[in-house]
Amino acid sequence: MVILITGASGGFGSKLSKYFAEKNHKLVLQSFSREVSIKEDANVFSFSCDLTNETDVKLFMEKALSKFGKIDVVIHCAGISKNAISWKTSLKNWNETLAVNLTAPFLINKLLLPQMKKNKFGRIIHLSSVVSQTGFPGTVAYAASKAGLSGLTKTISKEVGANGITVNNLALGYFNIGMIEQVPQDQVDAILSGIPQQKLGDPIAVCELVQYLISDAGSYITGQTIPVNGGMYSY
Repeated sequence: MVILITGASGGFGSKLSKYFAEKNHKLVLQSFSREVSIKEDANVFSFSCDLTNETDVKLFMEKALSKFGKIDVVIHCAGISKNAISWKTSLKNWNETLAVNLTAPFLINKLLLPQMKKNKFGRIIHLSSVVSQTGFPGTVAYAASKAGLSGLTKTISKEVGANGITVNNLALGYFNIGMIEQVPQDQVDAILSGIPQQKLGDPIAVCELVQYLISDAGSYITGQTIPVNGGMYSY
């Protein structure tokens, strides 16, 4: 398979990149402010792309398709959070958060779906957040953008369900990598108290779940928002 991973230099992006590289998949890795940890070779293509810039995204897709001829799987890991109470959130920060977290997945999907439909195969995985389901003070733009991925997932899955393409959304709880590293310890302790399993998640759980969803065994699962949060929330 050819797997495209956005935010490949981040916490989940780097873990997923390593996981699928070890399974000998061809990888297309997007980053922007940091370099990816996996070296480029015949099976790995990395590209620095500003996901808030439509021209950049289109060039990225063209380069990726030129490199491998197709994209079978897209895993949308890129995400940002500009934290502020709602009435103090600037329009600039709101727009930038939605551009990276919601508009970029829409645009990438839009550009890749025609070739997936032609090939009668595709797997799209969005990484959302439990915050989109429960809310959390100071995350108005982040929560709204991640909630939007649920609607994006449900709608596209219905549009392409007859074309061998599945679209799913993982609503992640709190893990021991990524944005949690920016959270003060007292807040981490408060978060842990609200997790029934009383621990942060291990990213291998996400890697294995994605592996299942993109396999033939997971082909009948589509249009779903799947909670992965240690029991914090489900619906």
